Amino acid sequence: MQSVQIGKNQAGQRLDKFLHKYLPNAGKSFLYKMLRKKNITLNGKKAEGSEILMVGDEVRVFFSEETFAKFSGGSFAGACLDAAAMEDGRLKGGERTGKGAETADLAEECLTAYERLRGISVVYEDADCLILDKPAGILTQKAEKADLSLNEWMIGYLLVRNPAFRKELSTFHPSVCNRLDRNTSGIVLCGKSLAGSQYLSQCIRERKVHKFYMAICAGEFLKEQRVDGYLVKDLVNNVVKVTKIPSGGESEEKSLRISTVYRPVEAVAGYTLLEVELITGKTHQIRGQLASMGFPLVGDRKYGSASENSKLRRKYGLEYHLLHAGRVVFETDAYGIPGQTLPGKRFCAPCPETFIRIGRELGFEKLWNNQNTDM
Repeated sequence: MQSVQIGKNQAGQRLDKFLHKYLPNAGKSFLYKMLRKKNITLNGKKAEGSEILMVGDEVRVFFSEETFAKFSGGSFAGACLDAAAMEDGRLKGGERTGKGAETADLAEECLTAYERLRGISVVYEDADCLILDKPAGILTQKAEKADLSLNEWMIGYLLVRNPAFRKELSTFHPSVCNRLDRNTSGIVLCGKSLAGSQYLSQCIRERKVHKFYMAICAGEFLKEQRVDGYLVKDLVNNVVKVTKIPSGGESEEKSLRISTVYRPVEAVAGYTLLEVELITGKTHQIRGQLASMGFPLVGDRKYGSASENSKLRRKYGLEYHLLHAGRVVFETDAYGIPGQTLPGKRFCAPCPETFIRIGRELGFEKLWNNQNTDM
């Protein structure tokens, strides 16, 4: 018999979802059969799998050691033992096996990301949530297996602050809750715990958190506008097309409704400094929408003007688009157990030095460098 006690990063999810992580090599039908036959129990009783786990619950698995090893790949218990052994210095290279080895490899990868990725800063942190300021040039999440991203940096940061967190990685991975393009800088919301991830994702889904960007575009954008439309992803070429009515094609997904508010801050000599508020949040939404309106982001290699970008590169050294996620505001009714301190708060990340330098070169005086964060 194997037993595991549910901690805060396993609580809040259905039992069957936890079992898929705990026994990753077991099929869904097999797990439900084991629940029906009471070979898997919850708190000593028969369970259906739909139960929501709570901190302190006990899951018991009545398998032989061989069967358990087959379906777990080393499992959570093995990962915990490996983590404890590594912390004590008892586990040497080459001795890790099964799930414990996977957990150790992930931990090493994340610690490497924490050491190598520079310029990331913490805007806010509590027991469940983390708000980070990402520099341009760093991925939010991996695009390729070998990539190091903000997501790995975050896990590395948590491991450095609390080495015992390593044993949680077998059944829970902290994760970013919103994404920025590689060359878009600014605020990224992250869940440290399962409850924190669920809370932040719910705030985003229900629009209880508002996201504001600063952007510099080509052309003089003279009045505030709320712009609605449809966005279609071209998965082959990794670009989007923005239209006023739904459209699609063989290489594209169905149209997604998008809505954005654009507020001009300054318009100077053929360029505009914009504050942008996302009502929806889709891939390349701001970049694609501005380009479709005739106001592409300066430096945007995918949607912008090649000749304009070349001119700005020669004159100012601009290598990427100027778009910065500088502020998030939580609504006063955005309540949740892990988010008790967040409702009504705003968090800010100042524009990067490159953004400010080039903005001043273009003649802007009202560059947003707001560091006023409510704590």
